[in-house]
Order: sequence, then structure tokens, then C-alpha cells
Amino acid sequence: MRCGPLRSAPGYFIHSFYEQPWLHLPDFPVSSLESSAHDGRPRRCPPDAQSQFPPPKVLTYPAAAPPSLITQGAEGRLYKTTHLLPDRPCALKYRPPKPYRHPILDARLTKARLAAEAKVLDRCRREGVPVPAVYAMDPAAGWMMMEWIEGIPVRAAINEWLGARRPPEEGAEPSAEAADDGAPLADLMRRIGIAVGALHRTGVVHGDLTTSNMMLRPRGEGQAVNGCVGGGDDKAKVLEGEVVLIDFGLATQSMSDEDRAVDLYVLERAFASTHPRAERLFATVLESYKDTFKKAPSVLVKLEDK
Repeated sequence: MRCGPLRSAPGYFIHSFYEQPWLHLPDFPVSSLESSAHDGRPRRCPPDAQSQFPPPKVLTYPAAAPPSLITQGAEGRLYKTTHLLPDRPCALKYRPPKPYRHPILDARLTKARLAAEAKVLDRCRREGVPVPAVYAMDPAAGWMMMEWIEGIPVRAAINEWLGARRPPEEGAEPSAEAADDGAPLADLMRRIGIAVGALHRTGVVHGDLTTSNMMLRPRGEGQAVNGCVGGGDDKAKVLEGEVVLIDFGLATQSMSDEDRAVDLYVLERAFASTHPRAERLFATVLESYKDTFKKAPSVLVKLEDK
């Protein structure tokens, strides 16, 4: 299936790489491979990663800056490279061929999944949901270029913020100072609820809604993001920024309350396992979700049954 141009916002388009013969991308150095753990800390890849996991052909063209391997999952890999200009970073998602699958079936599945992900991202962008823009793609070759989101994962931000604070003693009553100290985290919970509500309002279910698949994009001073305005407390800077949803590889277009409730359930379980000290604030996520999405009450009823 050949993807023609899809325009929904300035600078947002999808096209085939091979229609742009003048587009050159970086070489792939073995020594500079880096991956990122879910907590946001960089991790060095094995030196033989080049031979074990060859990059897509699109990353073997000469360019101004070398790409780097950011993370690797069961279905694909994510590289940081540049798009059109050396100073325009982008993320390249690559689904390599699976040797355990029949080649024809594997090619069809890869094309279908990349095309479905691109359609979901395009729909979200048109509806104003904070997601990465798609720059280019070639489903037949198994790759898609997307906007590079600066910032840190929400998971890393919450853990860093909680790590700098001593947990309250068991049985102790929370003080007014402690309540004020938790205001930045509660504000982040509201922004998460707004982003998820906007996603579900669009008719899209993420499929893997965790704090690892949310980024905090830096913003200008005093600028409102996701309906909230950040404060001026320096120690709360790590929690500031626009919540951007990423990694839509498992996303589907669905209007089902059951599917939406599963999304929220996955996020709730992620808070319980990854951020147990912040689990009590998940109710704030649901409150802002309800304020953003008018069909939320029926979804929350399904969530209570989980």
C-alpha cells in the first residue's frame, strides 16, 4: 500500500522516502549506540549491536550527524536522527523483519501496523491531542519518521521528584506544608487526565498507557499547557511541561467504553507498581479526565468493575 501525502497541520505530512532522492540520512556508527532505560537514564548498547541488529537502509545514507539507538523492544527499535535539516531532530521507528514469520505474512503485518499507527497519529493531531507529528514513512521498508519530543518521560520525572522527598512516617497526619509540597505532583496528575481525556474523546485507545509512554515537553515561562499553568517553584521544575503521549504501536480507533476503561486500568496499575507513593493521586487523574471527556461517567463505571 502506497501512502500519499496526509496534511493536517503545518509541517505535518506523510510521504514515501524514495520519492525524495535528495534526502540523506546519517551513517550508523557502532561505537555511539545508546539506549534509554524506562527511567530516562542512558544505557550503553553492546559494541556488536551493529552486526546483531542492522539498522534500516534509510539510516545508511551519509548525513551531517550520526544516529543513535534510543531503545529496543520486541517489535521494533527507535533511533534518534535528523530530518531534512541537520538541526531538526527526529525519531525513526523501525520494525525489522521477523525471521520466525513467513516473509509475505511478515511484510503484510508490518505494513498494516505502521499504516494503522500513522492513521491514529494523524487523527490525534487533527483533533489537537498532544502526540508526535509524522514526518515521513515507508511501510514497505518498515520505518516511520516522527517528531522528536524533547524532555523526559513522566515516569522518570515522578520518580525523581518523589526521590527528593522523604516519605511520611506511618500513621502521621499530613501537614499543611506537605500538602503544599504535593501540589506540583497533583497538577501533573491533572495534566495527565486532560491528555488521556482528549485522546479518548478523539476515538483512539492507546493500548499501552503507562507513564513510560508519556513525555514532559519543556514549555515557555508562564505558558499554559494541557489547561494548567505551572508554578515558579524551582524544586517543581522537573514536573513542569506539556504531557505528550508517545508509542502508539498498540493503539486502535475505538469508541468502546470497555476499551477506554482498559486504558485507564492499565494506567492505574502502572501507578500502583511504578509510583506506589503517588497512587493515591490517581483519583486526580480521573477527575480531570471526567472534566475533559463528557462520556467519562460510563467509562468510569466500567473501570470500577475491573
